[in-house]
Formats: sequence, C-alpha cells, structure tokens
Amino acid sequence: MENLIGQGRLAIDMIVDPDSFREGVVGTLQLTDEEFGPGAVVGTASLDGAICTIIANDAMTINQKFPVVYAGIIGLEEGYKMALAVYHSIEADRDRAPGEKRALVLIVDTPGNGAGKLEEMAGMNKATGAYQMALAEARKAGHPIVAIVVGRAISGGFLCHGLQADHVLSLSAAFNTMIHVMPLTSIARITRLDIEWLQELAKSNPVFAAGPDFFYRLGGVEELVDSIPAMRDRVIAHIAEVRALKAAGREDQLGPWGRGTLGEVRGGRTVRGRVMQTMNEEFAKVADRYLK
Repeated sequence: MENLIGQGRLAIDMIVDPDSFREGVVGTLQLTDEEFGPGAVVGTASLDGAICTIIANDAMTINQKFPVVYAGIIGLEEGYKMALAVYHSIEADRDRAPGEKRALVLIVDTPGNGAGKLEEMAGMNKATGAYQMALAEARKAGHPIVAIVVGRAISGGFLCHGLQADHVLSLSAAFNTMIHVMPLTSIARITRLDIEWLQELAKSNPVFAAGPDFFYRLGGVEELVDSIPAMRDRVIAHIAEVRALKAAGREDQLGPWGRGTLGEVRGGRTVRGRVMQTMNEEFAKVADRYLK
C-alpha cells in the first residue's frame, strides 16, 4: 500500500487490537444515527489490551446537510461528535486514578474545516472550538492523547483534530502525508507577496513550508513513522511515554507547550523564546495597571 490518504477506517483496524473497535460507543454515549457527522468516526477499542477511545476521519463520506463537508473535512456536526466522544471518555474515567485513565487515539486525515456560508452561520467555529476545548480538558485530566497523521493534516482541521494532543506522530513524507497551515498559493494571495519569493523562503524557513519533515523541525510532530505496520507499536510506545511524563509531573513537555519547546531544540522555532521573553518584559512594565 502506497499511502493511507482517505483510509481512516482502515488505519483504525491497523492500530487497535483485532476486532475490538465498537463504533459509536464511548462510555454512556450510544450513537446509532449514522447521519450525524458521518465524516467523524468515534468509538471504543482496546489497544495492547487496554481500553481506549478512537476518533478518526472518514474521507469516503459526505455530509448531505452541509455541502462543503466531504473528503474528511471537519464541519459543525463532526466537531460536536468528536467533542462528545472526548467528554464521555472523561466522564467514564472520572473516578479512575490518573495512571488508569483511557488513552485517546486521534487518527488524522483531514483537509481542513468546512468553511461554507451555512456552516459559518450555524456555528462551525463553535463546534471545532468545543472539540479543541474537550481535548485540552482531557489532556489536563490525565488522559494520554496521541494523534497520528495518516494522510492530510491541514489548517483548522489539524488545529482541532491533532494539535491539542500530548504527542503528534505522522507517517513520513514517503506516504504522501501532507501537513501545513496554509498553501503557499493562499499565503501569496493574502499577503500579496510573490509566490516565487515564498517558495524560496520556504526552503530555509519551515514556518512557510509544507510537509511532515518541516513540521518535525517546528516541533509540531514528535516522531515521523517510516512504515505503515509500525504505526501500532509507535502509538503504543508514545502512550506509555505520555503516561510516564504525566506521572512525573512533566506536563510542560507535552501538548502545545511541549511542542513549542521541542521546536526550539530542533532549530525550527529559534525566535519563539526571545519573543516570549520580550512580551513578558513589556507586560511587566505595565502589570500594575491591570493586576490589582
């Protein structure tokens, strides 16, 4: 198999224990209506013998109620469906010790959000924001969250479905995985800068470039996985690593904050620390006006 683009359901079967995935069931959540957010696949499985929640994209469906939601796009219903799976995971393990809380495995293959007029008016941004908030709450409640990019991880879709994870993995560029915030063509239109100049800049500045290798330099991806069969073992290994860091009180090495630090170490975000220091110094000069 050359890649897993559009094969989110197949990726689930490749990662979890055989025949263990129960779709639509997470704690007390029982989703029987397949028309609700069909592009989002949620459920419960076992992974290396331990219960986990699975949240994935199904790029082979289209949401008939929202025409721009297809091919793995995360729209209003999909965002809320994913958030429901997270909150029901938190509730199901509320009385469990931190080290016993189920892992959340995010299988990422999304070309972004469905930003159509109807979706925006109905509150798509609130839905995807609710999903981001749910993941942040689960992460802070002690649930290990590991995302793995198997196809596309683009723009706001990746922002809500992936970047709130404790660790983000990705199949390497050999599998045609695509990770970027915005295509250079779109950046050129918005900034009115020449596309040729941006293409040249992307060679030395990973912020402007696309692909898993550049996101690895930025710290946005903890590990590049070099084979499809290796996905399962790497996800299991990272769940164990995340659990160990949480148990040691090292949450600063996880999630968005940890990836920011990782980007500095890898040389992809060399200015981040200086900008933060300058902002803190500038705020300290006027803090007395606001902190009373």
